[in-house]
Amino acid sequence: MLKTSSTDLELKSILYRRKILSIIKQANSGHTGGSLSAVDILNVLYNAVMNVSPGNFQDPNRDRFIQSKGHSVEALYVVLADKGFYPEAALDTLNQYGSHFIGHPTRKVNGIEQNTGALGHGLSIAVGTALAAKKDGRSYRVFTLLGDGELEEGSNWEASMSAAHYTLDNLTVIIDYNGLQITGPVETVTGITHLHEKFAAFGYAVREVNGNCIPDLSALFDQLPFEPGKPNIILAHTTKGKGISFIENQVDWHHHVPTDAEFATAMAELDAAQATWGAKNGTR
Repeated sequence: MLKTSSTDLELKSILYRRKILSIIKQANSGHTGGSLSAVDILNVLYNAVMNVSPGNFQDPNRDRFIQSKGHSVEALYVVLADKGFYPEAALDTLNQYGSHFIGHPTRKVNGIEQNTGALGHGLSIAVGTALAAKKDGRSYRVFTLLGDGELEEGSNWEASMSAAHYTLDNLTVIIDYNGLQITGPVETVTGITHLHEKFAAFGYAVREVNGNCIPDLSALFDQLPFEPGKPNIILAHTTKGKGISFIENQVDWHHHVPTDAEFATAMAELDAAQATWGAKNGTR
C-alpha cells in the first residue's frame, strides 16, 4: 500500500480527535478517554502499515485488524470512515435507535472484522486468525489492540501461550498502555507490573514505544516481524484522553460526554493544535 507521511498522519490525528469528540457529543454517549489514547495507533495502522481497504476487504490475503478493547470503538469508526469504508455522515447515527454504529464493534459495519467488546476475547480470535493464515499458506498479517486493564482477563495469557507455541510471527499485539481503567489506575485494581518481562516469558518479541508519537510508531511497525518465529507485541505507552488538556489522565473521562462548554474548549485546543501544525509545516 502507498504509505502516508508522518507529517500528514499528525494532521489526521488532530482531525480524528475532532471527529471523535463530535460524534460522542452528538450521541450523548461514548468512551472518550480510550478512543483519544488509541487513535494515533489506529491512524498509523490503517494509513501506513496494513494492507486493507474497502477495495480489498473481501480478499483473503488482506491484513486483519481486531479491536479487542471494543469499548473505544469511536476511534475505529472515525478511521474507517476516513478510509472510505462508509460515508462520514453515517457516524452521525452513533448509538441511535436502528443504527449499526453501536458502542462496540459489529460486523454489520463495513470494515469491522469481528464483533468484540467482551474483554479478553480479541486476542484469542487474533491468534486463531493468524494460525489459519499459517495453515492455509496465506500472506496476511493480523493486528489486535488490547487495553492494559484488559490484561486482567486470563484468556489473554492462554492465547499468548498458543501464539508462541505456533510461532505466529504474523501476529502483532498492541497494548494501549495508558495506565487507567474504568474504576481507577490499573495498578491499583489488579497490578500488571513488569509487562515486558511477562510477555517475553510467554514467548513474544517485545518492543515498547510512545503510542501517541506518529514517527515512533511508524518506525517501529516498519521493523515487523521483530524476530522470526515469535509473535510480536508492542507496549504502546499512551495518555488516556490524549490531545485535550483537561481530559488527559482523568479516570472520570473513561465514559464521559463533554458539556457544551467542555466541547467548545476541546475544539479550541484542537484548533490551536492544527494551527501549530500548519505553522510548522508551512501551511495555513
